[in-house]
Amino acid sequence: MDIVVAITLFVLALLIGVEVIGKVPATLHTPLMSGANSIHGIVIVGVVIVAAHATSPLAWVFIFLAAVLGTMNVVGGYVVTDRMLEMFKSDKSKKKDSEKNEEAK
Repeated sequence: MDIVVAITLFVLALLIGVEVIGKVPATLHTPLMSGANSIHGIVIVGVVIVAAHATSPLAWVFIFLAAVLGTMNVVGGYVVTDRMLEMFKSDKSKKKDSEKNEEAK
């Protein structure tokens, strides 16, 4: 019976997710997804918790894959966000940032 409840929750979450993302305009899709990718930090915390109870080599393989993919998604989300924020900087602030970086060296 527990598996039926789990599958039902998964399908409902899938349908709600598709409905919510489907209504997002294209101009907001990238900022929304870059922020949502940061939620994969929760996956990394879950990996640590599951790793404490892992006993088989297969479990360690899945733990490693989850950690790598979750980390890649978190870093990718921040990279996309940084690129988007660069687009909104004015030329003056870009020059100031480059001058600060040169002075620091």
